[in-house]
Amino acid sequence: MNDLLDNSEINDINIEDTLKSSYLDYSMSVIIGRALPDVRDGLKPVHRRILYAMDKLSLSAGAKYKKSARIVGDVIGQYHPHGDTSVYDALVRMAQPFAMRAPLVDGQGNFGSVDGDNAAAMRYTEARMTRYAGELLKDLEKDTVDMVDNYDGTTQEPEVLPTRVPNLLINGSSGIAVGMATNIPPHNPNEVLSALVHLVDNPNASLHDIMQFIKAPDFPTGGTIYGKKGILDAYETGRGRIRVRAKTHIEKKSNKDVIVIDELPYQVNKARLIETIADLVKDKFIEGISEIRDESDREGIRVVIELKRDAMSEIVLNNLYKSTNMETTFGIIMLSVFNQEPRVFTLLEMLGHFINHRKTVIIRRTIFDLEKAKARAHILEGLKKALDHIEAIIKLIRASADGETAKNGLIEEFGFSPIQAQAILDMRLQRLTGLERDKIENELKEILTHIEYLESILRSEEVLKGIIKEEFVELVEQYNIPRVTDIEDNYDDINIEDLIPNEPMVVTISHRGYIKRVPLAAYEKQIRGGKGKVAVTTYDDDFIEKFYTCNTHDTLMFVTDRGQLHWLKVYKIPEGSRTAKGKAVVNLINLEADEKIRSIIPTTDFDEKKSLVFFTQNGIVKRTALNEFSNIRSNGVRAIVLDEDDALITAHIATEETKYLFIVTKFAQCIKFEIDKTRDQGRSTRGVRGIKFKIEGDVVVDANIIKSDEEEILMVSEKGIGKRTTAEEYRLTNRAGSGVIAMKLNAKTGTTVVGCVMVDETMDLMALTKAGKMIRVDMQTIAKSGRNTSGVYIVKGDDVASISRCPKKEEDDEENEGNEGSEPTTLELE
Repeated sequence: MNDLLDNSEINDINIEDTLKSSYLDYSMSVIIGRALPDVRDGLKPVHRRILYAMDKLSLSAGAKYKKSARIVGDVIGQYHPHGDTSVYDALVRMAQPFAMRAPLVDGQGNFGSVDGDNAAAMRYTEARMTRYAGELLKDLEKDTVDMVDNYDGTTQEPEVLPTRVPNLLINGSSGIAVGMATNIPPHNPNEVLSALVHLVDNPNASLHDIMQFIKAPDFPTGGTIYGKKGILDAYETGRGRIRVRAKTHIEKKSNKDVIVIDELPYQVNKARLIETIADLVKDKFIEGISEIRDESDREGIRVVIELKRDAMSEIVLNNLYKSTNMETTFGIIMLSVFNQEPRVFTLLEMLGHFINHRKTVIIRRTIFDLEKAKARAHILEGLKKALDHIEAIIKLIRASADGETAKNGLIEEFGFSPIQAQAILDMRLQRLTGLERDKIENELKEILTHIEYLESILRSEEVLKGIIKEEFVELVEQYNIPRVTDIEDNYDDINIEDLIPNEPMVVTISHRGYIKRVPLAAYEKQIRGGKGKVAVTTYDDDFIEKFYTCNTHDTLMFVTDRGQLHWLKVYKIPEGSRTAKGKAVVNLINLEADEKIRSIIPTTDFDEKKSLVFFTQNGIVKRTALNEFSNIRSNGVRAIVLDEDDALITAHIATEETKYLFIVTKFAQCIKFEIDKTRDQGRSTRGVRGIKFKIEGDVVVDANIIKSDEEEILMVSEKGIGKRTTAEEYRLTNRAGSGVIAMKLNAKTGTTVVGCVMVDETMDLMALTKAGKMIRVDMQTIAKSGRNTSGVYIVKGDDVASISRCPKKEEDDEENEGNEGSEPTTLELE
């Protein structure tokens, strides 16, 4: 007992140092030996050991399948001392075409599905390597990589595979180590190999040059990548985030829209996605879906989402993207191991390390082949020399007591090396014929030429680069795999304003929420009273509600009936032809269900001296400094607080020159009062009363700002009757009064007023009808009239939906002879 307590046998240790050392050892073991891939072959140890074990079992692409249990047994018995489940899971993943861009294992049996189904037990499945996996093991037998002892020292395994393909980028990798993680996306083999060819020829190529080949990740499940900023970040720094969306298309079924999902984002579980959508519909979080069906088969994915008759597919699809895994974010971390050290690599660094790996492999392969060739040439030289002295050699051999004596005699008398002497003794008598002599001489000549070629590889960097490039080109032709993941620009990520000409545009928005922009020049000026041109092709139950003229670089502020304000650059609105339907505005700005845009206001700046004036349906007016709207969140901001029964009608920008506010009601009541009767208020306020209604049921239909009494107001009724009157014709009153009569309505004018605009003879008028026709009228053809006239016909044959003004377009009248309409008809008030 005393011996056991002898202080000489006790060592004092610092527990902090011990824990630090032990945890560091454990961390490095996990990082290097389990969780992270090698930058050269792109494999973690378990994957490398599986492929090496399959190679030892001769399970090449053309071999007979073997039970997965046999493969797993060899791996855990010889190379990977861990659980069989983890090894089989790794084997299964390498066989899944929806997980790997280029699968490494050719599996037979149930290897799982995109629905998250598990693979069958290893005793039921069989496997062999794919042709692509063979490229990772090619030339392994030629001492191209270092071999290291296995876990118990009984055999050896490769430290890295001499892969001919850049597997790390092609198949990607993911893993969580201690204090670090990797998430490298898969890429298209052709793109990566083509980039390597270019990099071999141009070692100083920039990332921009390489991205002409490697455009973005290419996921095996397809989908669409939105935006290039995250891709560029990842390739430049090794870290980035990209958005991936499911691919869909719209079908028609019994006058209803049907959304069909064709491809899913990478690593999204299809069954779980369908379940999530069903739960959202059940909880009424997503409206408009009547049925969901999974019609997927071995040909591909097909998830059918049937919509209700009144549902808009674009709105439903937008909600699905926001609320489900139909849109995911892939966080790229290009972390891998090099020289036993984990680090984050850029794209150029990864490609450079792979090229260096190929150089090392080819040099070692060349040395191996050279030594083998020299050994063969040495034997052939001995055989050739032996044939020149064949009689003496035969006599020596016959006189020798045994083989060893004969071998020593050949070495001493003829100067052969031990290897040559043994080859002579092993030579068959058939080699003594003249034909065989020629074969030996020809083989020696060929092998000497081959030796010269191998030595040239070791002497010349250019020859070495030529071989590397040749192998890459061969692989490009061999693995012609098309890209399946699309890439779409996201204008939020890049500034392209300087690349877009600043041109006048007409922006239209329909009742169902379709928006587009068309160059103003597409609408030729017509004589007042003409029939107009078709401005847009709409659905049967749709019509154009609003249209605005602005420039490409302008900012559009979208004000909705609920008092929300969003903004968007004009060039971000899809451009279309005059007859195009346009794109659903919900795909451009975040609107709530049933929320309608009431005003689109173009502006070039957010000057604090300017104000935004809001007018509501119930006659409320509110002013707010424009600079309060210079920074808008993606879901917009609250611009005005509305009463429960109120809605926003329109909004305008007021400057220091603005003197009056002008409001028009549905039943032709109007009021003009000084803008100073209102004051600037914050965003979250209600405003003040602007007009008091005389008739029950009356509401505000339009409003404007006036700079001087000389300005002209054009007012149009629903039947297309319009009148042009100076602002001074309308009596100035106090705010919140009843105002005066704006237009006396009758059967010819229609029972309501459509709207009013501020115009002059330097402007043209554009009117849209409910049938979707647009007519452009020179303001000079509309005579000025007093407040007590209803005006002239501007549009005939259809009810007017909206009016706006636009810059004058100078054209010869001869160009519009076919569009000439009737002369103006003035209707006097009774």
